[in-house]
Amino acid sequence: MPHDGHEPPTIPEDGWKHSGVRVIPGDSLDTNTAQTPGMNRAAAINAARVGAQKIWAGTVHIHPDAKTGAHHHGALESVIYVVKGRARMRWGEKLEFVAEAGPGDFIYVPPYVPHQEINASSDETLECVLVRSDNEAVVVNLDIEPVERPEKVLWVDPIHRDGAVGKG
Repeated sequence: MPHDGHEPPTIPEDGWKHSGVRVIPGDSLDTNTAQTPGMNRAAAINAARVGAQKIWAGTVHIHPDAKTGAHHHGALESVIYVVKGRARMRWGEKLEFVAEAGPGDFIYVPPYVPHQEINASSDETLECVLVRSDNEAVVVNLDIEPVERPEKVLWVDPIHRDGAVGKG
C-alpha cells in the first residue's frame, strides 16, 4: 500500500492484521538474493517477502580472513551495521581508500561507490545488518585491480571534522 505520509491510508478490510507489522524470524531469511563472491547475503525485508516498496534489509556474513569482490549497488544507498567482528572497508575506483568499523558502528555507502568488504579478523565471522534505499537487490560486481596500499581514512562527519571519533 503506497503511503507518502500526507494522505491517510485506506485501512484494509482486516484492520491491518495481515498487512500491518510483520515479524521476520532470524532463522527464516531468504538467501535467494543477489550475491557477491566472499560474502553471504540473506534478505529479511523486500518486496517479495513483505511488500516493502522503498527499502531492502537483511544480513551479511563474511568468513574469517575473507574479502568480497569489488562491487557497487547502482543508485542505491546502503547502511551497514556491524553486529559482531571487525569490518575493513575499501572503496574508490582502485579501492584506494580504507577504514575499519567494529561492533555498534554504522557504515554508509553512497550510490555507485565501488567498494569491498573485508573481514579483518582471522578467527571470527563478521556479522552485519544491511539496509538499502530500495527494495531491489542491486549488485554490480566489478573487475578492479586494487592498489597495493590503500590510504587510511578516519570516519568523520561535518560535526567531527578532526577525526576525533574515527576508528580508521
